[in-house]
This record gives sequence, C-alpha cells and structure tokens, in this order.
Amino acid sequence: MALNTQLQNRSNQVCEICSDKDDNLQAYAVPPKNDDSNDNVVVLCNKCLRQIEESDFTDTNHWRCLTGSIWSEVPAVQALSYKLLSKMKSEDWAAETLDSVFLDESVTEWANAEDELEAAKVVHKDSFGVILELGDNVILTQNLNVKGANFIAPKGTMVRKIRLVPDNAEQIEGKIEGETIVILTKYVRKSV
Repeated sequence: MALNTQLQNRSNQVCEICSDKDDNLQAYAVPPKNDDSNDNVVVLCNKCLRQIEESDFTDTNHWRCLTGSIWSEVPAVQALSYKLLSKMKSEDWAAETLDSVFLDESVTEWANAEDELEAAKVVHKDSFGVILELGDNVILTQNLNVKGANFIAPKGTMVRKIRLVPDNAEQIEGKIEGETIVILTKYVRKSV
C-alpha cells in the first residue's frame, strides 16, 4: 500500500520499526486488521516488510530495533512490535523487553488476535496426521460398524469425495454403500 501524507508525516519518512531511511517505504496493515484506517497501519522499510512477510526472524541483530519501537506512541507500531518480540521470545533480549513493557490491553489483544484466530481454525487430520480437505478420498483403516445401517464397512474401503464437518475436527462425512455416514478421522488415511 502506498503511503499517504498523514503516514509520511507520522513516520518522519523512516521505518517505524527500525528507523531506516528507505526510499521505498510502504504501509503494512497489522493483522488481523486491514488497511482501511491509518490507525491500523505501520510504515515499514523493504527489509522489515520482506522479513515479516516471509516470517524470517533469523537476523536477530536487525530485530533488536524492537526494543525501541515497542515504546512508540502509535498503537499499531506497539502491536506489531509486541507480536514480533513474541515470536523471538527465546532470545534473552526479546524476553526481557516483553517483561519490561506494559501495553494497553487492547494493543496486546490486537497483537495476539491473529495467532488466536489461527489456533481456532478447525483442521481435519487423518490417523497419520495428514491434513484432509473437502473432496479428498480416504481409506478406512479398520472395520467400522455403521450405526443405523445393517452393514459393517470393511477395512480398506475407499470413501470418495469426503465432506468436512465444520465444527468438529475429528469427524468427516462420506458415502459408503450409498449411505452418507459420519466417520471419525482417526479411522481413515488419506488416499494418494
């Protein structure tokens, strides 16, 4: 996103994280918020932006700048700094910075919101931990007594074009012998 005049003035035309004077500064909306307001945006240099987008925090010397940016008066800068420091809390300096800073509760909630949303996603996995997706084919790993029907689905049965139960990661739906049944994911493996 291009910088508008208000963002240029707020940042003094330097990266709000590392204070680098990059000729190509860009606006970055701190997730999970979008760029509909300047209050949700941080001005970043190319180096910071690239490393954030690639989740590459191996250059810890570069990220030591967070010990200063966390004290910014801009909530978006505080939220992004807190989020990045949390990803590097195994580093002593990052852990010390996190321990020493006291942020408004809304800022820490914003910083943690994306991770909480990710954790709340329902992910269906087969008995071997392989992620299942809508329309996959699976194979039963053991005989299943189908409740409400008069048959047992034998081990090795192929279930084609499964559907995922949206609110339960341990269940999928599929058709066996023309009947749509609910199958526990621990009894299937994804077919290649």
